[in-house]
Amino acid sequence: MPTPTEGPNTILEMQQVVTRFGAHLVHQGVDLAVRQSEIFAVIGGSGSGKSTLLREMILLQTPSAGHVKVLGVDLADITDVAALALRQRFGVLFQHGGLFGALTVLENIGLPLREHRHLSEQEVDAIANQKLSEVGLDAAVASQYPSVLSGGMLKRAALARALVLEPELLFLDEPTAGLDPQSAEGIDALVLGLRQQSGLSIVMITHDLDLLWQVTDRVAVLADGKVQAIGSMAELSRMDNPAIQPFFDGPRARAAQVQATSQPKEPSSKPK
Repeated sequence: MPTPTEGPNTILEMQQVVTRFGAHLVHQGVDLAVRQSEIFAVIGGSGSGKSTLLREMILLQTPSAGHVKVLGVDLADITDVAALALRQRFGVLFQHGGLFGALTVLENIGLPLREHRHLSEQEVDAIANQKLSEVGLDAAVASQYPSVLSGGMLKRAALARALVLEPELLFLDEPTAGLDPQSAEGIDALVLGLRQQSGLSIVMITHDLDLLWQVTDRVAVLADGKVQAIGSMAELSRMDNPAIQPFFDGPRARAAQVQATSQPKEPSSKPK
């Protein structure tokens, strides 16, 4: 596919990204560009390098070759000072939440504020409580510890922490993984609501077909070390490509497509 070119609304760009681990070649020329205020997903089979790609986007790993630009900042040879400033402009929801078990939910959410903002404890708690409310959690959850939360509540609490610095860009790593269908639906609606309310740009790694059909604007399919195609789920479903078709064949894929086209979900803040 043609190399995407950076435009005035591009918020993240990868050009000819190559990733090697010793003799193992994971990516052999990945190209993609994410637009401002869109919900963009990367999908691919097991071992296709989705999580590795995400790590390169969030400065946890450096590609072997190629260029990565996030929020207008080229990550090649970025200084520690510039990297710290950039990390404060985006939020990350890790697959397993990543909350600290020894801290309460409110303390977890407020932690980035304590590290990067000069605020009083009262101000930190006020902002943390606001974010707790925005992700649909009751104020009573603030004093609880992560170990007592349900899977859906844990994801929401971790999302509140990812949003507490008011990021321009949000990364989601398998946001619905391990959740029951009802909780997953709640996350779907929450993600869609975040973009609609604030114009937040969102990049996600997921294999959840319902999430892909319900909330994404565009999806990149990763296979054989490269992006095979980028488009809406409807556009991808019409492509005759053996790397793409597994995401649209089979009963689960067809059911997700039918549900998305017949009964689109409405944003909701109701916790599940």
